[in-house]
Amino acid sequence: MDWRGFGPAMGGPKAVDLVRAGLGAGLGLLLAGLALRGLGLGWLIAPFGATAVLVYAVPNSPLAQPWSVVMGNTLSALVALAVMTALPQHDWAVPLAVALAIATMIAARALHPPGGAVALLVSLGATGGWAATLGPVAAGSALLVGVGILWNRAVGRVYPFRQPAQVGAHGTHDPTPEARIGLDPAELATILEDYRQSANLGVADLARLVGAAEQAAAARRLEGFTAADIMSRDLVTVGPEAALAHVADIFRKRGFTSLPVVEDGRLLGVIFQIDLIRRAREDAFRQHKSLLSALVRLVDSHRARQPKAGEILQTGVPQVTPETPVGALLPLLADGGAEAVPVVTGAAIVGIVTRTDLVSALAQRLALVQVA
Repeated sequence: MDWRGFGPAMGGPKAVDLVRAGLGAGLGLLLAGLALRGLGLGWLIAPFGATAVLVYAVPNSPLAQPWSVVMGNTLSALVALAVMTALPQHDWAVPLAVALAIATMIAARALHPPGGAVALLVSLGATGGWAATLGPVAAGSALLVGVGILWNRAVGRVYPFRQPAQVGAHGTHDPTPEARIGLDPAELATILEDYRQSANLGVADLARLVGAAEQAAAARRLEGFTAADIMSRDLVTVGPEAALAHVADIFRKRGFTSLPVVEDGRLLGVIFQIDLIRRAREDAFRQHKSLLSALVRLVDSHRARQPKAGEILQTGVPQVTPETPVGALLPLLADGGAEAVPVVTGAAIVGIVTRTDLVSALAQRLALVQVA
């Protein structure tokens, strides 16, 4: 027997995961309990602890989504109440109530493991009548979900998990580039059902995993290429005191979309074309002007006091070294990431890699593969 199968099946946790799950679950249970008490619905019940594990530790799981949490727990309590009303004195009524609760959750597409514990708790008579049972279960589940939505978004996670048909980060219904794998959601759902994984993994999760695999495969095809091989070396830069009119002029004449800001050879940040538009938009709101007039005024070289490059540069742009593999640039330059990545040696910029550079590198390597 291979005893490795009895070891941990999960990857090692990161410190941030411990904090997000532990603090989130504790906060969610505390606030839900206080709200239940304030509403006169009692306090927490034991199954809520398991619900908190799902909502705050694995919020991407289909078992942790709002429909599964609220309907799963509530339906389980309802089924257990019905069974115990019809068969109050039979020992086998308890397992029957749990079994029917599980079947009902699956039929309602609301499978939530703590729902089985809710059915067991109710059927053992640990709660009151119908109203005294359903009220706290439904309200407590909804409260845990509500706090979970706020907490997960506050710590940078999406909950409820965005489904493929929902509007994406750019306000469109297109899936993310890494999820555009030639399979539509219906085909992905069929794969999950065929392999009996629909309760463990969502369609969006599968699309994301396959997309990540595609990205890793693309990175493997680029093995041997480094940032130094594809970066632009003859850089055009500006200092932090450069007027935005000068920056806009460089964008117009050179056709650049990004411009490093350098002082004494040290990279301070990067200005992107969109930064000019954002600054103009802020000025338009503040000065009650149109966006066009604010943009014209922003890049007016005749202004007495011209805005400077240092006022709008982005300082949190990812940086790499010349030895960085090109494959490592894929997630940095992916949709929603940076438009350009500076290549630095120490604090000095020695080059820059844009999305165009990366696409060219991919095209070259694919051409070599096809020739071979």
